[in-house]
Amino acid sequence: MSDLVEPKKVEITYETEEPVLYEVREGVAWVTMNRPGYNNAQNSQMTYALDAAFARAVSDDAVKVIVLKGAGKHFSAGHDIGTPGRDLHKSFERKHLLPDHVNKPGAELLYTREQEVYLGMCRRWRDVPKPTIAAVQGACIAGGLMLAWVCDLIVASEDAYFQDPVQRMGIPGVEYFAHAFELPPRVAKEFLMLGERMPAARAYNFGMVNRIVAREALDAEVAKMAANLAEKGRLGLWLTKQAINHVEELRGKRTAMDAVFHMHHFAHAQSDLTQGNPLGGQDAKSMAAGNKKPDGQ
Repeated sequence: MSDLVEPKKVEITYETEEPVLYEVREGVAWVTMNRPGYNNAQNSQMTYALDAAFARAVSDDAVKVIVLKGAGKHFSAGHDIGTPGRDLHKSFERKHLLPDHVNKPGAELLYTREQEVYLGMCRRWRDVPKPTIAAVQGACIAGGLMLAWVCDLIVASEDAYFQDPVQRMGIPGVEYFAHAFELPPRVAKEFLMLGERMPAARAYNFGMVNRIVAREALDAEVAKMAANLAEKGRLGLWLTKQAINHVEELRGKRTAMDAVFHMHHFAHAQSDLTQGNPLGGQDAKSMAAGNKKPDGQ
């Protein structure tokens, strides 16, 4: 039985009841992923908590700007594929018109879950009517990219790097497929096909990152940027955000993302049929072992 076929009973051990921390300071909501012991790997517990935090910030008129960051050494190591808190087969209260996934057979299980937990939530966060800033330190890998890319601005520490190595699973990139919009097409191919780390400095050269600072200055730089935004008119910022997002849609971002989401799940199903595992036989340990710096870095 594979992850695509179950439901099954799996023992889940959460290391924290607060996978996301929330604090408002001077009109800025600081939303912090709080699984530092697992490099902020995203299980459903965390992802639903992030959704609740974004909703809370949007509903509070005192909040002018939203900052997303990760506690500990890394921003996010991506989706949780191997911690004791991996909760793939657990139901959560859904606020959107999608069915539960846990009783779905075959490929329908992951397809249903990821429409909500990955693609759906990321799209909602991208479109929130307030400016958002990602503060990225250390690793921003696979599912971590999705969280950074939905934000309007990205500030990275000098030691930050970006990577989507899921080609090793036979998958053409993570579910929120913004690669060819964040990077030039040939660079996006390199990024995905080779799966190597992209240092923050190179990401900055392609416009994927707005600013690079020393790690110890990351929060201060983000706070300075957020203070600038907080002084501006709420509606004007929302309209500006919509205007730029609309240009991306005219360029086909949503349509492209829909197409690649289906390719992504075809790849999961193919791996399950041929290898009995939707992740192409990979797990957290094997993916981490293959996460090497490219030569010369």
